[in-house]
Amino acid sequence: MSRRNIAKKRPIIADPIHQSKLVSMLTVRILKSGKKSVAQKIIYKALEVIKIKLNSDPLHILEKAIRNTTPLVEVKARRVGGSTYQVPMEVRAYRGTNLALRWITRFAKERSGKNMAIKLANEIIDASSENGNAIKKREETHRMAEANKAFAHYRY
Repeated sequence: MSRRNIAKKRPIIADPIHQSKLVSMLTVRILKSGKKSVAQKIIYKALEVIKIKLNSDPLHILEKAIRNTTPLVEVKARRVGGSTYQVPMEVRAYRGTNLALRWITRFAKERSGKNMAIKLANEIIDASSENGNAIKKREETHRMAEANKAFAHYRY
């Protein structure tokens, strides 16, 4: 990584069908070996499954799932005089959204079944209804931050 200058944040281009930046961010998370069209097909199929199962707008459900799984605080390792402390820090909005998307895709991949679109749809539905593995991960992150609240003064 270059020490000279900071990498510029690229603007996120909305996906072609739903015109949603969240869907394009999710596409990047599911992407494997640069096969963007395959990732998009998986997501669109998952959104169709959500529409059929819940009879409501799938983008609204995706937004709700991401809002529910976005962490407010996380712990970061900080070395102070030879010992490492887990220091709780607030999560910025963009990082929180990225973490939520990362957790949803990770736990969708770990689910049992063979069709990724159905696994992703089920994980999104679970996250929007406040249960599922991604929600457990967020609560675990919050618990870690709560447990290490004593080291909050080491914040940088």
